[in-house]
Amino acid sequence: MDISIHHESWPIRGAFRISRGSKTTAEVIVAEISDSAATGRGEAVPYARYGETIEESLSLAREAARALRAGATARDLPDSLPAGAARSVLDCALWDLAAKRDGLDIGAAFAARLAVETPPRGSLETAFTISLDTPEAMARAAAEAAERPLLKVKLGDPALDVARMEAIRASRPEARLIADANEGWSLDFLKGSAAALAALDVALIEQPLPAGEDEGLACWDSPIVICADESLHVAADLDGIAGRYGAINVKLDKTGGVSAALELIGAARKRNLQVMLGCMVGTSLAMAPACRLAEACGAEFVDLDGPLLLARDREPGLIYQGGVIAPCPSELWG
Repeated sequence: MDISIHHESWPIRGAFRISRGSKTTAEVIVAEISDSAATGRGEAVPYARYGETIEESLSLAREAARALRAGATARDLPDSLPAGAARSVLDCALWDLAAKRDGLDIGAAFAARLAVETPPRGSLETAFTISLDTPEAMARAAAEAAERPLLKVKLGDPALDVARMEAIRASRPEARLIADANEGWSLDFLKGSAAALAALDVALIEQPLPAGEDEGLACWDSPIVICADESLHVAADLDGIAGRYGAINVKLDKTGGVSAALELIGAARKRNLQVMLGCMVGTSLAMAPACRLAEACGAEFVDLDGPLLLARDREPGLIYQGGVIAPCPSELWG
């Protein structure tokens, strides 16, 4: 088994801004695992919010790769790597290798893990991100994205956030809207603005409060479904957020790959939680396994627009037609 792990930098079209800052490139790590029959690939984004760096993630993944060469398997990864980008990049590459080498039917395999019927291959409607800016600039960006029926609006500045959503709603009266505060609000602001956001027909509010400071959600009947992102990484975190959220954002970079994401989704469904399949900003290689997971679990929300935010994508890549992602080609992943 030959394993290579490296860093790639992909330019973002313009800038990507959220409440914690902005960036102009997507910094990803990529794993390629080959044997005599096939090559599997994976991609992940080390995320500074979770204390990850490119250098540390590369080091962790390369150390685990040595164990894989010595005979370890995907099931051994959780014992050697924490949840995060280093584990995810290897886990995704191993799933891809199994599909290409052994003819594994990814859809059937995911369905079996989730104890559901194998889903038909189909297109997915994805959210498109509107970066944090002035209300006027965000309204213009929403109007320019007229072919995207679902918009995920980055917020996090309470002084202007309701005005931002009002401007976007005026610009796009027909669009479905997700408000993503990236931990930028207080409980008082959330409670005080929820009615106004509900009147704007906001479908979901994502991570309004800082992780670890969301106790107040447990005793509040929100008029809009609240989705956990930074507050949740893996299935073991579900007990800690019980009663606070009605939905979860599953990102492979957080969970540590496909295997842990399947465990999280299965546990979330048992708790009657809605599921969003989300992403960091990356190429189609990072989105592809999440697309297959979204198909398998019937995700209520899909936010896999990473390649649309880049100046260029890898080839072959996913095909986006307006707000729809065509079925993932096996040449890309799986």
